[in-house]
Amino acid sequence: MCGIALSIGTEADPALFRRMLAVLAPRGEVTETRQEHGLLAGVRRLRVVDRERSVQPWVSPDERHVLCYNGEVFNHHELRAELTRLGHDFRTAGDTEVVLTAFRQWGEEAVRRLRGEYAFAVVERATGRAYLARDPLGVKPLYWSRGPGCLHLASEVKALVGHGAPISEVPPGHHGWAEPDGMVRLRPYVDLLTLGAGLPMIDDPDEAALLVRVALTDSMRVRLDTDLTVGVVLSGGLDSSLALLHATQLHPDCVAVTVGAPDSPDVAYARRLAADLGVPHEVVELRPRDIRLADVREAIRISELTEYGDIINAVVSMPIFRRLRELGVKVVLTGDGSDEVFGGYPMYHRVGPERSRRLFLHRIRNLCRTELQRVDRASMGHGVEARVPFLDLSVVELAMRLPLDLKLRDGQEKWIVRRAFADLLPDYVRRRPKNPMSYSSGLHERARLYKPLFARLHRSFGYQLLEPVRRDFDSVLSRCGNDLDRALADGLARPDYTVLEHARDLVGAAKWNAVPVVRRLVGPRTRALSQASGEAE
Repeated sequence: MCGIALSIGTEADPALFRRMLAVLAPRGEVTETRQEHGLLAGVRRLRVVDRERSVQPWVSPDERHVLCYNGEVFNHHELRAELTRLGHDFRTAGDTEVVLTAFRQWGEEAVRRLRGEYAFAVVERATGRAYLARDPLGVKPLYWSRGPGCLHLASEVKALVGHGAPISEVPPGHHGWAEPDGMVRLRPYVDLLTLGAGLPMIDDPDEAALLVRVALTDSMRVRLDTDLTVGVVLSGGLDSSLALLHATQLHPDCVAVTVGAPDSPDVAYARRLAADLGVPHEVVELRPRDIRLADVREAIRISELTEYGDIINAVVSMPIFRRLRELGVKVVLTGDGSDEVFGGYPMYHRVGPERSRRLFLHRIRNLCRTELQRVDRASMGHGVEARVPFLDLSVVELAMRLPLDLKLRDGQEKWIVRRAFADLLPDYVRRRPKNPMSYSSGLHERARLYKPLFARLHRSFGYQLLEPVRRDFDSVLSRCGNDLDRALADGLARPDYTVLEHARDLVGAAKWNAVPVVRRLVGPRTRALSQASGEAE
């Protein structure tokens, strides 16, 4: 995983380019650049695969193409073997070289063969044209903006705001060509709206459980293919527990990290599971009062998020990845995406199957700018590569073919996942109800105190050049009776919270945060009165 930055065109400015790349410094360990007339290309590389030889920007043997690549392609061993049979020679054992070689062999069709989490740009040195591609779910980011005579590309919005021009995103599952002084023409190579279309639904529970187990186990396996220590972000819930169970089985060296208030459910469940498995476990204990405005500001700066709830989750996530960096862990598994894919949200079950599918597709298509953006920025902002096994394309496609009643049954969300791994999961994990990370960690309401400031802080970093902060879509959807069309229209008509809504939210958060203070003040007095009463008797 890396941070990439490019300035392409006759007016490319070396000083501006260096500032772009410097902004991305936390994403990697070493800075590698190539500078020539009309092309400034650089990478802040986190060394994970073939750490010494996979130097970027990577140049093809004939020197026609330059690659700047962020991500991991998990099937690079298989692709390398196929490309070798076709006559290609390789200088490294890394996936970077495989990506460019695949492009040289198959052209634009190569992207359909890649299994992974990636975003990259291949530049034709002779023309300055750039081929851009992003993974199907949008796990890895890529943005662009245009200046006079120059096209700028970067892994994060913050690297582009200095140009003062509107910023656009390469959408998930899209690829195409960008001209240095012309149009950026992108089209989908994977259409999530039609994923699994034409394939039969899988309504037999035994068959579905077997297929879910096979798909998820394989997804975990390829993401554990590293000689580095693997971390697992462990909340003690179903998804992160499955990630840890697979890590202990498939990788000899792993560690779990949990964040939460000392008495939170997350910490209690995570401690128990890690102890049962004998896995080294780091707990970042935070009391709500430990979260300050400076932490919120830093979370917004790093995450660039545009929904209030995602920002709150980012505030809670940051200490996890900070601790992983301190431990020297560079690769981590998370359970993100499972709720979207396997029906972990109540809204799916309050509407009919057809409306539920539309909600499902909407959430999947927007993960790139919500949950996945949080994971990418919070992790890479600390030099940690987060991998998301529940969002492997094969897993998502399988989930598209599962009826709703296999995802929610007997009052249990993600029922088919629990069924698929019933023999592996401890009973206390398998039966634990879902809790959103920030709520069960015990820290959510503290971060919510600062919500009225989110939009202003977001604008202070110039992130409105991409898009402004908006209301949480989940709350809009709930108020619209889970009617997707109404919710979309309402979000466009009134994108931000009103002053009154902020005031109500602030009062609720203030009441919650006042309770511990009152307990601390009243507690000693109550104990003193009890002791005095006892002595009097």
